[in-house]
Amino acid sequence: LLIEEEAVAGNVQADVFLSQSPGSIGFLDDAGRLGELPAATLDLVPPTVRDAEGNWVGFSGRQRVLVYNADLVDEADLPSSVFDMTAPEWAGRVGVAPGNGSFQDFVTAMRVTEGDDVTMQWLDDLAANDPITYSNNSAIVAAVGRGEVDTGLVNHYYNYRALDEDPGLPSRNHQFAPDDPGSLLIVTGAGILAASDDPALATQLIDFLLSPAGQEYFADETFEYPLAIGVEPSGDVPPIEFSDVSNFDYGQLGGGLEQTRQMIADAGLQG
Repeated sequence: LLIEEEAVAGNVQADVFLSQSPGSIGFLDDAGRLGELPAATLDLVPPTVRDAEGNWVGFSGRQRVLVYNADLVDEADLPSSVFDMTAPEWAGRVGVAPGNGSFQDFVTAMRVTEGDDVTMQWLDDLAANDPITYSNNSAIVAAVGRGEVDTGLVNHYYNYRALDEDPGLPSRNHQFAPDDPGSLLIVTGAGILAASDDPALATQLIDFLLSPAGQEYFADETFEYPLAIGVEPSGDVPPIEFSDVSNFDYGQLGGGLEQTRQMIADAGLQG
């Protein structure tokens, strides 16, 4: 990470770190690069979506889902587990974005909950099932909407954005079982860099992201899950309860995020 390189050189140029990837913010936290946030800021969100040590706080979230074309796939045939997507009946029918950060976060979380051996086997099985590779979540949702591919593994909000622009699209979101790795809830977090020259101003930015105006933007404009206490998701986005990520330790993984990327590449999934 550039920030880590700057910190080592004693020349950090930023005050706040915002990351859609919990792996990145966890990396900086483990390296001691984040300062402690004020209690008033931390208390704007539930304890489950902030660092137990007070070094970062979640301000929005998204869920991994299976987007599918309702004209091509019967809802009754949709599986309850992401592990089922490697079955023969889904061969050539699943879109993935192996180079995308959210896919890598999902695989990293699977390594934590299921272990490296199970995760590697799933990646190998997925690759052997001839998935269709795309550059990002938006491309997958668009492909599903036009019938190019039947289903795709994405974050929930991309399809809500597509439907907001064109309500006639046949794309729909399917949630895997709540305890399935395919239903991962990913927190977007913020922290003040320990080397910040103006932590008070940095705190103001994070407080704004957690203010009613900031949270309503994430809910109504991006269709993400707002994380501040008392703010509800927008429209048809189903309410969910984020599990406890306050002590999720990415440092426990051998090789961390880089090892996840290597495992994806070793399976032959290229994005």
